[in-house]
Amino acid sequence: MATEEPPFTLVVDDGAFQIRQYPPLTVAETEVTGTRRAASSAGFRILADYIFGRNTRRERIAMTAPVSQSPPTGEKIAMTAPVSQTGAGEAWVIQFTMPAGYTLDTLPTPNDPRVVLRVTPATRVAVIRFTGWAGDSDFERKRAELARWMAQRNLRAAGPAVLAQYDPPWTLGPLRRNEVMFPIEGDPAR
Repeated sequence: MATEEPPFTLVVDDGAFQIRQYPPLTVAETEVTGTRRAASSAGFRILADYIFGRNTRRERIAMTAPVSQSPPTGEKIAMTAPVSQTGAGEAWVIQFTMPAGYTLDTLPTPNDPRVVLRVTPATRVAVIRFTGWAGDSDFERKRAELARWMAQRNLRAAGPAVLAQYDPPWTLGPLRRNEVMFPIEGDPAR
């Protein structure tokens, strides 16, 4: 059975690059500190506990893809000064999109106060797809490649880069699907 992914409208398809329009999405997220890899693991466990029944109704919620990771979005970061993706004490937001049909009113309340439920606004993003394990150097290389592609098209980032990983941990590296996404400003369909 296929894992549910959030719906989007494909605006531009340019090889490994895309521009997508996402509708508002209901998400569960948590903020953790540490290196990107350590934060990803810790945040995943916190959110997995919630969807596997650690909530007020002990209800299991289906896993969706991708698992997204980004710095907190309270600060706008210019394309010429990207946020560093390593460091022992950095904060990261780890996010699961909830399955279609759930709303903030129908989701069970998390038992863990570190799990926050919210609805994201509709978002237009620039995306680059890649395979492999998405280590720090892979993420940084693909983030820079996407930033160059965006600059060639006069697209401006509206926030920091997001790493989206679609596969369970046991998936072999060459078969893994990853994406780096930047939320973008304006209308890129020119």
